[in-house]
Amino acid sequence: MARVYIPRQLRHLTSDLEFLDVEGGTVGEVLEGLERRFPGVRTQLCDGDRLRAGLAVSADGQICSLGMLQPITSGAELHFLPAIGGG
Repeated sequence: MARVYIPRQLRHLTSDLEFLDVEGGTVGEVLEGLERRFPGVRTQLCDGDRLRAGLAVSADGQICSLGMLQPITSGAELHFLPAIGGG
């Protein structure tokens, strides 16, 4: 089970919950679990089978380079973050 921190702009979809504990062995599986509990969350975070452009996910403080396929451990903390660019 992973602890998923919900971005403030999506909390209206999760009854204003700041975080949720969700089953899943990959980022994609966790997102599917979120969608089952709170329809509409996944579509706000994903385009098809990928995270939306400009969005990153971190697990235990590390950016998930494999996106939706990133394996996660039980007890992981997931955060959805706007990607930072610049030069």
